[in-house]
Amino acid sequence: MSKYPTVLFLMGPTASGKTDLAIKLAQQCNCEIISVDSALIYKGMEIGTAKPTAAERQKAPHALVDIIDPLDSYSAGDFRSDALALMADICARGHTPLLVGGTMLYYKALVDGLSPLPSASPAIRVAIEEEAEIKGWQAMHDLLKEIDPVSAARIHVNDPQRLSRAIEVYRISGKSLTELTEIKSEPIPYNIKQFAIAPSEKSVLHERIERRFHLMLAAGFEQEVRALYERGDLHLDLPSMRCVGYRQMWEYLQGTMDYEEMVFRGIVATRQLAKRQMTWLRGWENITWLESDSEQNFDLLKAAL
Repeated sequence: MSKYPTVLFLMGPTASGKTDLAIKLAQQCNCEIISVDSALIYKGMEIGTAKPTAAERQKAPHALVDIIDPLDSYSAGDFRSDALALMADICARGHTPLLVGGTMLYYKALVDGLSPLPSASPAIRVAIEEEAEIKGWQAMHDLLKEIDPVSAARIHVNDPQRLSRAIEVYRISGKSLTELTEIKSEPIPYNIKQFAIAPSEKSVLHERIERRFHLMLAAGFEQEVRALYERGDLHLDLPSMRCVGYRQMWEYLQGTMDYEEMVFRGIVATRQLAKRQMTWLRGWENITWLESDSEQNFDLLKAAL
């Protein structure tokens, strides 16, 4: 038996069935849900994010949903701080934290912590750019080879943004980007049990994604994005408007693509998101895999408590 309280992770790609399973578990097993989803944090973005409905959240409240305006930013570090505070409160009440979502970067930040990378220095960045103008980016890449050969092998000479950042980190901190990214936080004091849910066949997930996108359109997704578009203070460079589906609908409203292309691109972008999520999950350790819609899923999760 672990001396630490149990925490459940319910991970998986978009449209895999996480929400229904989590709500059932929360209702019947004294679990409290913490959303691990970088899209559900935004207010006014209900339909396109497949946010749990008001009725669903009445059955099982979801923390970290509707916490910021689409104009605002929220980092993996913000998530880690908020999630750890919520987990401590939930455990203090004698309940089990149930973290549900598909934003794998958030899970990684929570488990591994964040590397102590220095904030950007505009003065040093300008100095690096001026040096590159004189010497050329190949010379800057050669410099990086001397101070951080691992990063130099990973960063191409034709990628000045990442190249500049790696040199900047060294000049600010005196340590290489490789050294700093290897620094991990202390393990969090929980007995984490990790589950991932997905259909065994990729084609089934693709069908679910396409069906859900059409349901979103029928539910008023265009009107939702139009309201955001007409605010006047939002734009496509914001993380909120880069969420899958929103970018494509925004471009349709701008007149840069027709309706059919918007639908096609929205579905393709969602499938690409699911593919990235599955790539993360296949490299994740100590996961118990669940088949979408299996009647055994609830019992498997309940037995982990």
